[in-house]
Amino acid sequence: LLHDLLSYSRIPPVVNQVEIHPYNQQSKLLDYCKSRNITVQAYSPLGTPGYKENGEPDVLTDPVLKEISNKYGMTVAQLCLQWSLQRGCHVVAKSSDKMHLEENLLVGYKNGVMASEFVLSEEEMAMIASLDRSYRFFRPEDWWKDMPVFN
Repeated sequence: LLHDLLSYSRIPPVVNQVEIHPYNQQSKLLDYCKSRNITVQAYSPLGTPGYKENGEPDVLTDPVLKEISNKYGMTVAQLCLQWSLQRGCHVVAKSSDKMHLEENLLVGYKNGVMASEFVLSEEEMAMIASLDRSYRFFRPEDWWKDMPVFN
């Protein structure tokens, strides 16, 4: 759909907001957008901890993510945000918990100063890449079954 839009639009899109988290990494789409100077904005970068259905995976309790986050003394949520930012995504992290909002804002900062030297290693990025299962928490094809784009 994005390629089709680019083929006829006079004003190309600037931002593509899509579901991206360690279980749905959308690497090909991210590369495609980067090659066309389209910013990718990741929604649900933590999965959907507040809206999970029974039996759905939980990004925030993943053992690999816990291991890496513990190494840096950060929460899994902060790790997921750092991973998204390091991949070149902008993130939209939602929370109704004041403490979680504050933690999310601290990603990339250390003692109140921008810690731009902090990056996950290539090995850690590869460990997170191995978690991809193309799992969508938001499935519009289930909501709008009659829409031809989802057939």
